[in-house]
Amino acid sequence: MHRSLSTITLNIGKSGVNSGVMDEINRQLKEREVVKLRFSKGISPEKENYITHIIEKSNAKLIDFRGNVAVIFKKKR
Repeated sequence: MHRSLSTITLNIGKSGVNSGVMDEINRQLKEREVVKLRFSKGISPEKENYITHIIEKSNAKLIDFRGNVAVIFKKKR
């Protein structure tokens, strides 16, 4: 498998998206370009708001969103 296509999955639970979660998302995007976010079923009503927040704060692009899983991308500089 190509290194550039490897993804990491971050689980987002009932505590939602806090600064620690954002720091980890940004760190993973710098390393891998593609990050998969899996939302727990308990926060389903808020997941679209969380995705919008994550995209705005990380300057990433949403490339896929199905069920409780979103995939974001940010080109390495």
